Amino acid sequence: MNYEFFIAKRIIGSKAYKSSVSAPIIKIGIAAIAIGIVVMMIAIATGIGLQQKIRDKVVAFNGHVTITNYDSNNSQESLFPISKNQDFYPEFKTIDGINHVQAVATKHGIIRTETLWEGAVLKGVGLDYNWDYFKDFLIDGRLPDFSKKWSEEILISQYLANRLGFKVGDSFQMLFKKDDPYKVPSMVKCIVTGIYNSGFQEFDETYLIGNIRHLQRINKWEDDQVGNFEVFIDDYYELEIKGQEIHREMPSLLDSQIVENKFYTVFEWIKIFDKNIYGIIGIMILVAGINMITALLVLILERTQMIGVLKALGSNNWSIRKLFLYNASYLIILGLFWGNLLGLGLLFAQKYLKLFPLDPSVYYVTEAPVFISFGYIMALNIGTLVLCLLMLLVPSYIITKISPVKAIRFD
Repeated sequence: MNYEFFIAKRIIGSKAYKSSVSAPIIKIGIAAIAIGIVVMMIAIATGIGLQQKIRDKVVAFNGHVTITNYDSNNSQESLFPISKNQDFYPEFKTIDGINHVQAVATKHGIIRTETLWEGAVLKGVGLDYNWDYFKDFLIDGRLPDFSKKWSEEILISQYLANRLGFKVGDSFQMLFKKDDPYKVPSMVKCIVTGIYNSGFQEFDETYLIGNIRHLQRINKWEDDQVGNFEVFIDDYYELEIKGQEIHREMPSLLDSQIVENKFYTVFEWIKIFDKNIYGIIGIMILVAGINMITALLVLILERTQMIGVLKALGSNNWSIRKLFLYNASYLIILGLFWGNLLGLGLLFAQKYLKLFPLDPSVYYVTEAPVFISFGYIMALNIGTLVLCLLMLLVPSYIITKISPVKAIRFD
């Protein structure tokens, strides 16, 4: 054990240290570190959690990559059919990192009841549809079963169900116009088997999930013709790379688009969270560092005589600076301990108890989501410790200005 660490340890453990003039300032410094780490953990956990939650909801309705006909159609309706006989369907074997490909179709229609009319988009899906996302959204009933060829089962959003007065087991008619405006619209009978709530009102007020065979019949498509394909990848952070690889594999008449380009404004909005997180981390570390600088300066001034004695005994300036930096490290680690304890307690309470609700019309979620990862927690703690110590190197330089002769005089 080096003597600087030994002396620092004796100072920390002494009763005089705990009852000294600097004690309140030291406590404020520890509290600043603790509060800073709590705020930074909450900022990262909720920021990343909100990004992932919103991203997953958009992906649930569109997939990571959408493959469509190469045309200028910007509507939500599938106008021209695509054959299922593609090299990438049902499995994308030429590219690694793709876990699922599903065929879907969409068409605008009108829901008719005895008293109300409501416009919506029927999204037709088949047996290959991945229901994993909607299992989390389901709030009543069950998911539709399309194993029967002409299944009338449908999944409707809570938003539309409340507007139209539907509940599980109710049936209604949905009308679809034909190309010839003088012909009677096509009609599909629908039976509500499940009600979902994604919290993303832009989608909830638009989509119903039904059997793709009804849309094939209405559009006069063959059984092997669909509106578009949705591709899901394993790692979202490879979206740009996988999107380019998929685009290169497309036939000349097909186009592909990643979800970030299709919903550009939503993803640009959630990218702003990163800037907010960085800003909060910077401010908190600066505030914590300034408080620790104040505490260190008070400690140095309070122990001027001890510094003078150590210099008289032959200690160099760097050795004495190390002594006080050890002391400051202890205070920072103590603040980190209490900060982690409180911060993780709040995050786990929010994760499992849902203490803080959010307005879904603004944030697309009903409660503040949290993302807890050992990796970012360790990085945050180590980063805070290192940056605070680096900030303390400058004020510790004051030790070099203390004269042993003047410091140990007892006038």
